[in-house]
Amino acid sequence: MSETFHFQPPRSADILIVEDEPKLAELLQKYLAAAGYQSRHVARGDAVVEVVQQQRPDLILLDIMLPGMDGWEICRRLRSFCDVPILMLTARAEEEDRLRGLELGADDYISKAPFSPREVVARVKSMLRRNALVQRAQASPSAAELLHIDELRHQASVRGEPLNLTPLELRLLKTFAAAPGQVFSREQLLNHLHDDDRPVTDRVIDTHIKNLRRKLEPFFPGHNAIQAVYGVGYCFELPSQ
Repeated sequence: MSETFHFQPPRSADILIVEDEPKLAELLQKYLAAAGYQSRHVARGDAVVEVVQQQRPDLILLDIMLPGMDGWEICRRLRSFCDVPILMLTARAEEEDRLRGLELGADDYISKAPFSPREVVARVKSMLRRNALVQRAQASPSAAELLHIDELRHQASVRGEPLNLTPLELRLLKTFAAAPGQVFSREQLLNHLHDDDRPVTDRVIDTHIKNLRRKLEPFFPGHNAIQAVYGVGYCFELPSQ
């Protein structure tokens, strides 16, 4: 069972609107506020880089045709020092313009003709959700980073600290660590534990799981690394840290 990450738009999300049409900028700010976002407005292109450097937003709505500096150059300069998600807004919908924006580092592109503030907000939500998932994945350690299993030497360690496991516990942990988040039935786990056809029961797996949990708990306080999936079996999940 893989962990489900439910994203809710953060109330404090900060959106920078770069738009030289005051009425359009005001309309966007109203829709973003209704969706629970804070926003700032910059009307001149040549002011954007400094504004972002002073206070980095969570996302930028970037018009292309701007006084002082166009959106292409702004995007290029921003990408030289930050990876803030950029949604480009433009009245021009030609494929060449869209490709140019993406090549310069924009994350998405939306046409202002016709203009739909609701679609802009939907794109903002989607981009922030995607960015949050990416950041979360990058921050979460993998099994390979935390665990080291040497089956030939019958040794296992967590962050360099040895785990005193029996041969069957070691094999069980290796099975779990090779596929974190995957649900294994008791029958599947039994097949990984024993190469022969000896008669074993589900209670054997439950006992090994209990012992393995007990040995892992000191390394992951407050986190149950091996979770029971009712009516199915067990899965292995590392804590996000």
